[in-house]
Amino acid sequence: MRFKLAHTDISVRDLSKSLAFYKEALGLREVRTYEQPDGEVRLVYLSDEANKYQIELTWLKDRKEAYNHGDNDLHLAFVTDDYEAAYSKHKEMGCIYYENKGMGIYFIADPDGYWLEIVPDKG
Repeated sequence: MRFKLAHTDISVRDLSKSLAFYKEALGLREVRTYEQPDGEVRLVYLSDEANKYQIELTWLKDRKEAYNHGDNDLHLAFVTDDYEAAYSKHKEMGCIYYENKGMGIYFIADPDGYWLEIVPDKG
């Protein structure tokens, strides 16, 4: 029996804003969408060009309150081939949330407050 990673779900309040953020900040693209016939739930799957792994953005029509992220111990990490350019872009966007210069990494926050780690490609 084998398993493969498929996707990680992120619940969002403003789907349009989240889609724009993930496209601009990380270059992710929409690969598929599912919407319930009653329009109460919409799922949008995003991915990069190199992987089959996806991020699932879940939007609930009637959700008004912010999602609780606890202590933000859970996060997604992205490797970039141009760390300096990524840092400059994210600084310009105003989305850098935390920096750890000693480790050579930083975190950005999406519109719903999810932390996304940015790591230089050391491969």
